[in-house]
Amino acid sequence: MGRTVSGADRATVAAHGLRVTLPPRWEARLYLRDRDEAAATAVLPLNLHPDAFGHPDESMNPVLHLANFALPPGRGDFGTGAVERMGPAHVFVSLVEYDAEEAGRPLFAARGLPRPRVQDFASNALQRRLPGQLGNQHFFTDHDRAFCLYTVLGSRQHAGALVTQVHDVLDRVGIHKREVQPWARPSLSV
Repeated sequence: MGRTVSGADRATVAAHGLRVTLPPRWEARLYLRDRDEAAATAVLPLNLHPDAFGHPDESMNPVLHLANFALPPGRGDFGTGAVERMGPAHVFVSLVEYDAEEAGRPLFAARGLPRPRVQDFASNALQRRLPGQLGNQHFFTDHDRAFCLYTVLGSRQHAGALVTQVHDVLDRVGIHKREVQPWARPSLSV
């Protein structure tokens, strides 16, 4: 279940207690992660134990992808399938939610949606190293919800301008208490 939104300023995607109003020429995709499939097929971010995915009988968690380029279908939670298509002026952002009981635990102890700085990005922070790209990940808790913010910049050369774009899009993201309603569908307004 998911929705892709792109293009116009003020395009908004909202569901599962997450909301973003996009800057011009950005795309967003918000979906629920299938925990069984994710645990079986995902390449985990740096140093994250497979047990962080929880148990197969637990509910699914949302994933929000944001990019200043066209998001391809069939992406992994942390951008596999998308980051390979990035150019030097591109940014990919993934906001992945983890189980509620993780909120506030040591890995997720930071509070609030982070704002990564240029110096926080490095090639060794990428899920998969690709020439010229830089990555960053932050684990945090917001509204008693545990998240990983994973960001990929297309190049070191454009890092300053790209981080400014990351801050602009993150300033447009809202995280709210999640009310689990399995029948709820993502909303889209343009």
